[in-house]
Amino acid sequence: MSRLDDILTRVQSGELSIEDAREAVARFAFESHGIGTHDHLRELRTGIPEVVFSSGKESADVCDLFATYLERSEQLIATRVCEAMASELSLLSKSFYYNKQARIVSVFAPETKEGNDYDIAVVSAGASDRRVSEEAATMARLFGLHVLQIDDVGVAGLSRLTTQLDKLTRTKIIIVVAGMDGALPSVLAGLVRQPVIAVPTSVGYGAAFEGLAALLAMLNSCAPGISIVNIDNGFGAAVMAKKIFQNL
Repeated sequence: MSRLDDILTRVQSGELSIEDAREAVARFAFESHGIGTHDHLRELRTGIPEVVFSSGKESADVCDLFATYLERSEQLIATRVCEAMASELSLLSKSFYYNKQARIVSVFAPETKEGNDYDIAVVSAGASDRRVSEEAATMARLFGLHVLQIDDVGVAGLSRLTTQLDKLTRTKIIIVVAGMDGALPSVLAGLVRQPVIAVPTSVGYGAAFEGLAALLAMLNSCAPGISIVNIDNGFGAAVMAKKIFQNL
């Protein structure tokens, strides 16, 4: 039970007055830490739990924040977590979920879902895009979505994609991750009726300009129904997918 549920239950039972409940909610809604002010009601309000971009932050500060959420039994997710920081976080709790390839740590692991009734698909063009696609898929699972992952089906061998279309057309939303020429989202958007969320990656040779070429190609796609997030932003794509899905 969350702290908010506990307060509401106590109000319902008459154990806590409305005035005391208001004060209690005000106390825990926001909390200042060494690395900022954190919003404990964000998931209730937006459907997305608190997520910390950990790159450039001190491990001690991130550990302090995780310790607070662990005490509250609330979900907290950190993205772009290096192995050294993940090792320090593991000292707080062995039950923390860590996905090395996605570089994500969370207080609670994603719920295990079985079967082929997928909510969304995450499709990557090449093996080099896997780190970004794994970030998108892992975040989507942490948001409670059942995810179909399909990797390495880019335009260099389109026959690989056509064999997956039957499964893809049974999902509600498709995230497509691609670097280099960034062509895969356009191809897929021309084949399916689902909304496509495109993620350009920084994969590619010199003229790829660290993902700028893929980003511009996706923005200029002639296939309608594509939304585009920032370069390497698998997290942002997962948030967009969750927002769409929870309002279907």
